[in-house]
Amino acid sequence: MNQAKFTTPALLKEQWKNLHGELIVVPVAWYRGGTSKVFFVERDEIACLNQDELLRWIRAVFGSPDRRQIDGVGGADQVTSKLAIVGTPTRPDADIDYSFFQVGIDNEIVANDLNCGNVSAAVALYAVDRGYIQTTADGLAEVRIHNTNDEKLFYSKLEVRNGRAVTEGNFICEGVPGTGAPISLDFRDAVGGRTDKLFPTGNLRDRFDVPGYGEMDVSVVDIANLIAFVPAAAFGLQGNEDPVEMQNTHGLVKAIEWLRGAVAQRLGLASSPTDAIFQSPGTPFVALISAPQDWTTFGYGIPRHAVECDLMGRGFTVQTFTKAYWGTGSVCTGVVAATPGTIVNDLVSASAIESGVVRIAHPSGIVSVEIEIDQASVGNTVIKKAALLRTARRIMLGCVEVPKVRVFLTDWE
Repeated sequence: MNQAKFTTPALLKEQWKNLHGELIVVPVAWYRGGTSKVFFVERDEIACLNQDELLRWIRAVFGSPDRRQIDGVGGADQVTSKLAIVGTPTRPDADIDYSFFQVGIDNEIVANDLNCGNVSAAVALYAVDRGYIQTTADGLAEVRIHNTNDEKLFYSKLEVRNGRAVTEGNFICEGVPGTGAPISLDFRDAVGGRTDKLFPTGNLRDRFDVPGYGEMDVSVVDIANLIAFVPAAAFGLQGNEDPVEMQNTHGLVKAIEWLRGAVAQRLGLASSPTDAIFQSPGTPFVALISAPQDWTTFGYGIPRHAVECDLMGRGFTVQTFTKAYWGTGSVCTGVVAATPGTIVNDLVSASAIESGVVRIAHPSGIVSVEIEIDQASVGNTVIKKAALLRTARRIMLGCVEVPKVRVFLTDWE
């Protein structure tokens, strides 16, 4: 396996100083996973950075805070401001450790209290590319991924041929041009990553009073990511609106962030709704859910029809409406849709529950998830399957350069 050659943090820092002078130069790999892009860095390559230095390095890499991220690799979009730190597994039942970071654009937020399902697909491909798993047989290879953000395992399968991952294929990942080889992700063991419970409030739905909008029912679910689900109608929305239009709707971001903070406060993740942006910036997500209806795809302007989907979702995280839909959020949405008594179950088509496949419409298209659960009670739900398909490919290998003065407060200290 092609791992970093440095044996100690001190040697790594000395190597940087001797070879690159005023620059910190770190090998990285740039991948697309699903509808996101991510920079991978090996844990050993940045082992000499303490927590504050790591956060400063990440901001400098992406060019944040700046709404254009013009002095870094970020693409001025939430789906392109993502970093993953990977390394040899720290638990025996995993093949690779993976830590995810969502980087703020025009703010200093670097959130790691969440995961990204789209990036998760790229982790599986990276693991094969870098030799974290060795296989000589052609066919499907399984990668057991330890997500250090929530200490949960999830599982990925992808096709391998002649010892290399296959990336070309006929699967359509909506929101991504063209086709690719499917990568399956199953989050069946990722229940309660933030709260240790599938339904962390103990209820299938709770009521919150949002200033300016009044009382509304919310279902809070924790599998793959922690998400608060609320009817889009509670905020006066149809649910099929363009995400940029929603972002620019006066008072809407503030109101949904308040709801997000109120959920965080109730779960003990924040001291107040307004403090949640600092104390729990990434989680929970908020999903605005509505029944199937027609919509027009973001960025492409293609008319889509209600019969193509089983429900509609609009995502909100780190104060931004998403232009696609989360991979992990899709799994969470499928599980809550299949659970009677939740607000999502009220809105999903009956045929989806019967088939076990939920088609979620989002701004960029549709994502389908396969769900199989046994529910005896709110506290006794067994997730047998919570899976979806994505595609991924490597875009670039290289090094990223950051001036040391943006990371170290004193000279190489």
